[in-house]
Amino acid sequence: MLQQIIASIPYEVLAAPGDELKTDQLADWLRQIFGPLFLVIVSIVAIFFLFTREITRFVQFILLAIGIGVVFYVPNIIETTAKAIATALGVDVT
Repeated sequence: MLQQIIASIPYEVLAAPGDELKTDQLADWLRQIFGPLFLVIVSIVAIFFLFTREITRFVQFILLAIGIGVVFYVPNIIETTAKAIATALGVDVT
């Protein structure tokens, strides 16, 4: 039964044994899907804070959204920041 199911799957769908997982394409695909969704949610919440006249929460939310957006939209920012912190602390990073 299992052999019949595997035989019915097209060869292009199955990964060849020597192929590696390409996570760069996955990350780009996720950015294309969740990027606009993130911006819509941030916009709705920011407008809510403005209409309710909660300026302090609005500023806090915008700063948090900018931080999350930078981590989300700039590839390798976490790796670069971690290496910079480790180098500043004197840890050997190779």
